Order: sequence, then structure tokens, then C-alpha cells
Amino acid sequence: MTDLAPKVTAGNRRALARAITLIESGRADHRAQAAELLAALPKREALRIGLSGTPGVGKSTFIESFGLMLVEAGLRVAVLAIDPSSARTGGSILGDKTRMDQLARHPMAFIRPSPSQSHLGGVARRTREAVVACEGAGFDIVLIETVGVGQSETMVAEMCDLFVLLLAPAGGDELQGVKRGIMEIADLIIVNKADGELRAQATRTCADYAGALRLLRKRPQDPDGFPKALMVSALEADGLEPAWLEMQTLLEWRRDTGVWSARRAEQGAFWFREELRRGIEARVMAQGASDVDALEAQVRTGKLLPGAAADVVLAKLFP
Repeated sequence: MTDLAPKVTAGNRRALARAITLIESGRADHRAQAAELLAALPKREALRIGLSGTPGVGKSTFIESFGLMLVEAGLRVAVLAIDPSSARTGGSILGDKTRMDQLARHPMAFIRPSPSQSHLGGVARRTREAVVACEGAGFDIVLIETVGVGQSETMVAEMCDLFVLLLAPAGGDELQGVKRGIMEIADLIIVNKADGELRAQATRTCADYAGALRLLRKRPQDPDGFPKALMVSALEADGLEPAWLEMQTLLEWRRDTGVWSARRAEQGAFWFREELRRGIEARVMAQGASDVDALEAQVRTGKLLPGAAADVVLAKLFP
């Protein structure tokens, strides 16, 4: 760690990749080394932007076009792309670098695909720690791309300063705009693919969602006019600068009003409780392994209900 930490701090991308590999490892000795590494990195603050959307909406195309615009403006950009893992084998095809080939080659950018490992919420278990590593490496902006499977991907909002939801034109269901879940945590809704034959449909979709957003209750962390619905064409790099200006407007307001720091504090408390819950679960499984296996066999045969079996283990471990 004494060798790796200075290299990460200096912005060495290969060292950062090694650091994130260490952070994502589940081995006990690697977890201890990862904690030591993160403690040794300087405490820097980058702008954290979470991005979600259904598969095929153009998340990778948007990130590449948006990231290229940012690096050309002199900003260092890190992309943490979470890919779905197989529910059967746990394996993943991490193809984001192949879809962002221009951004991946840029010296001011860093792209790291990671498997979700069946972790719910659209992000991987150690994504937040990977964000801290990217901040320690001196990146100005960290883009977190979720798996992108539906309405429940709200976990990313607990680790970012701005949450962007990407939509495709002509979704076919205007009611989606007033549904709870991912819609009510989005800071910006961006309708992508506003080009060619889809431009007219994108305009209608954007208007539908803009109207729907006005029906949602105003949030205390938003100034007047937010959240907003915008149109972009990531393929033609059209509309990216106005979207970036809207993001900056919202973020400056949150900094000036204290919402930014309050949000960061709440997120820290959230992840403390999350790590505590996971740690307790791991200890319970380790200490009561034999009881767990025996009770699981009874649950499988129908002799015990799952809740009753869990109560037996908990009563023994925490009398």
C-alpha cells in the first residue's frame, strides 16, 4: 500500500485500476489492505453524477459524447460502468470500453467496467469505495453508470450529487412520468436519440415528461424549475452543452444553500448503516453456519417457514 497509494494520488490510471480491483475483492486480507489504501489517499471532492436508463437507451453513447465534451474543456473524467452479472454463474461481459473507444483512449479519462455480482440497486457493492479512489486520484468528475434494468435503481442516488435518468423517445406510456421510484429521485430527465426520424417523437416525449414532473411534489433540495426534462442527441453531440449548463446551475444552487454538504452527510450515514447491516449478516452466517444449514434443509422440505427458521438462528446468536 505504501507503493500503490502515491501512484494513485499522482493520477496513474494503471495504479487506480489495481486499486479498484483490490477494493472489489472479497478476501479478508484484501479488504484490510483496501481500507488502508483508502485511508492513505487524499480527501478530494469530485462531482459525482449517476446515470441510469433502460437497456438500449444509449447510456454508453451519451457517456462517451458527454465525457469527450468534458475532457475537451480540461476536466478529468472517470467512468464507473456497472454491468449485469449472470444469476447462474456470476460472470459478466464487461464491454463498456469497446463501446466508448474514443473516451477510453483519452489521457484525461478513465473507464472501469465492474460486475454487479447480483447486487441490487443498479450498482456494485463496492462502487462507493471505487468513487472515493477516483476522487483520491484527482478526477474532477465521476460518472456512475448503473446496470439499467428498471424502476428500482435508486441505490445510485445514495452515492452521487446529481442523478440523471436517460429515456428513449416514444416509450409509449406517459403514465411512467408520474410513477414513484426512479422518477421521483431524478434531478434531470434526458430524452436521448433526438435526431433523424426520432426527433419529433423525442420532442413529444420530452413535453410529456416535463408536464408529468410538474405534477410531482416539489423537493426541498431543488430550486424552482427542477427537476427538468431535456432533449439530446448523443450520436450527433447535440444538446450536451445545455444539459451540462443545467447540471451546473442545479449544483451551484445546492452548494450555495448547503444542500450539497447535507446530502453528502446523509449519504455517509446511509452507507455506515449499510456496511453495518452487511457485516452483521456476514457474522451471523459465519457463526451459525451449522445451524443455518440444518434449518435451511427444514425450510426446503416445508417443515419450517423461512421467517420462523430465521428467528431460531437470531434467538441463538442474540439471546
